[in-house]
Amino acid sequence: MRVMNILHDSVVDGEGLRTVIFFAGCPHFCKGCHNPASWNIRNGTEMTIDEVVEEAGNNPLTDITLSGGEPFFQAEEVVEVAKRLKSMGKHIWAYSGFTLEQLQQSDNPYQRELLCYCDVLVDGPFVLAEKDLSLKFRGSRNQRILHL
Repeated sequence: MRVMNILHDSVVDGEGLRTVIFFAGCPHFCKGCHNPASWNIRNGTEMTIDEVVEEAGNNPLTDITLSGGEPFFQAEEVVEVAKRLKSMGKHIWAYSGFTLEQLQQSDNPYQRELLCYCDVLVDGPFVLAEKDLSLKFRGSRNQRILHL
């Protein structure tokens, strides 16, 4: 799978101390996106599921955030990452430009399965006209923080 970065000790990508996995590839192309380099699936580094789990899961003090790009874009591999991290006791947040309803109705079974390992979903595309810097853990007012 293609990974842009794995960032340790974040306090802005979900509640508590978190390790954030930024996946490459995004079909949304949101105007004003904070990470447009992640749109291209060819950017980033090729990593195996084992490598991502080892790097992201090695700190017992941090939980996990799946971000991007769009983590549901590479759902077939990301679901295996999430499954293994969840078995390690990690609390998982995911950021997606898709809405919960779109993911639940997706024709892609891996996208639906990935939801099963997420404790919190921040959903919806970033909308520049609804940008609000006062919001916690999201960039625009249309985005929702959903406890699954």
